[in-house]
Amino acid sequence: MAETETFPHVPPLAWSAELATGDACMDETHEEFVTQLAALRALPAETQLEPYRALIAHTEAHFAREERWMVAVGFAQENCHARHHREILDMMRAVERHYLAGDIEIIGRMAAALAEWFPMHAQTMDAGLAQHMRTVGFDSRTETLADPSRVRPATMTGCGSVHCS
Repeated sequence: MAETETFPHVPPLAWSAELATGDACMDETHEEFVTQLAALRALPAETQLEPYRALIAHTEAHFAREERWMVAVGFAQENCHARHHREILDMMRAVERHYLAGDIEIIGRMAAALAEWFPMHAQTMDAGLAQHMRTVGFDSRTETLADPSRVRPATMTGCGSVHCS
């Protein structure tokens, strides 16, 4: 049985303008995440492990890139956005261990949870980061600042969102 049938209370997540942050590089990565997640949710539980591992690898690279950007635009190495990333990855890795231990439905439950989680994360923390990057003139494709004097290193500990300090 496909995950969307098992967890009907969590609607499918599809890429849309509502998820866009305004940073093309970030949005491309987010669209890839959403596409991988949707494909994973459509699979039967017994075939989800390898696509889930691919999603973990994609998410590790996705989060590492955003965290490089955060540091480049003045976030402290230890900030709430990066901490949130670590918590999500820790959960994703724990799910893989539980699946291997015999709970083959757990990937479907995690995929549903990620589909619920991602829109708010993209619309708050990531949109805030994208706005800050624009404000300081950071090019996410080249990972360079037009004017490095516009950034004070390691001064921001929040997530970049208006919902966080």
